[in-house]
Amino acid sequence: MAAEHPDIAILGGGLAGGLVALALARWRPDLSVMLFERDTTLGGNHVWSYFATDLPPDGETLIDPLVDATWTGYDVHFPAYTRTLMTPYRATTSHRLDLVLRDVLPGTAIVTGAHVSACTANSVTLADGQHFTAGAVIDARGVRDVSSLNGGWQKFLGQRLKLARPHKLARPIVMDATVEQIDGYRFVYCLPFARDEVFVEDTYYSDDPALDHGALAGRIADYARAKGWDVLGVLAEEHGVLPVVAGGDFDRLRAGAVHGVALAGTRAGLFHPLTSYSLPDALRFALALARWPDLGRADLAQFAEDYARSHWKQASYYRTLSAMLFVAATPVERYRVLQRFYGLAPRLIERFYAGQSSAIDKVRILSGRPPVPIGAALGVLTGLGPQAGQLNNGVAG
Repeated sequence: MAAEHPDIAILGGGLAGGLVALALARWRPDLSVMLFERDTTLGGNHVWSYFATDLPPDGETLIDPLVDATWTGYDVHFPAYTRTLMTPYRATTSHRLDLVLRDVLPGTAIVTGAHVSACTANSVTLADGQHFTAGAVIDARGVRDVSSLNGGWQKFLGQRLKLARPHKLARPIVMDATVEQIDGYRFVYCLPFARDEVFVEDTYYSDDPALDHGALAGRIADYARAKGWDVLGVLAEEHGVLPVVAGGDFDRLRAGAVHGVALAGTRAGLFHPLTSYSLPDALRFALALARWPDLGRADLAQFAEDYARSHWKQASYYRTLSAMLFVAATPVERYRVLQRFYGLAPRLIERFYAGQSSAIDKVRILSGRPPVPIGAALGVLTGLGPQAGQLNNGVAG
């Protein structure tokens, strides 16, 4: 349902904003929604992947229409071993998100090419002078300012390659860390979308946000050659620089928020501090919002802030692990942390990615001889050691 003066205006037609719109359309069709996106298409240019075990209850109902590809398991490769884990793995794309949103929402509910110049708790003003009023406004336009956070960066270039012959991959490679360790922890990620199409992403956990597109493209080409793949062309490409959070100030993170405007997605800090995954948290928030009994009658901005604050507190353990990776491990040795982790029990790994680690999981992950210098590890755990660097050099939104 759409209206000239919607009940809820959503700023940002990416993953977080799109999932909120879809959840409201499904569970709150009595509320009118308008979705504002600065680009001509929704979703940007992304591949989003997730484990089936990442999803909250009823999550499949909302996200299944978005799924482009499914696999029954995945592989990881490290210098010490190769392992296959039989956790179902799935992927969607921006193109699919755009199609589903346009199918579910009325045409008048989607405003593309919308450059938002100002917003309040009840209004949206575009750069071309158009003005809209709304019952409430949700800002889901991505990370704005990370100067209040410290840690490192996950940066990547991904290319969907068309091959002359089948790639022969039985399942995704979520981490191939047998590649040369450059610029921190480096791994290659592969998604076999078709027999002769594979998405290859060169990823780094780095201290520096600078991304050299040419160098990464060259390394992807080298990786494909090493696999024996004859590349006919690049069908699609994406790149990004995301925060890996080891600490920070939640209140400062939200300091730039407009009073009364609800924040969603990465703009609200709703992502996994170590993996930078945002899909599970975006999905949980969308479901919680759509099923909030007071939606439409109470302060939506306060609901969103309370939700994000709770997430920040619950994620403190993962920020400690980020600090271990960036402070206790030297860049060239960071792969050892992940190599040890992926040797643990499959269910523990599943809960970790879902951000739902149990108390026993947390002990198990840190128990035994650490794959980093003991003194540095103790410094992180006690808070007496050096701190991870401040994330103040820019980030992709």
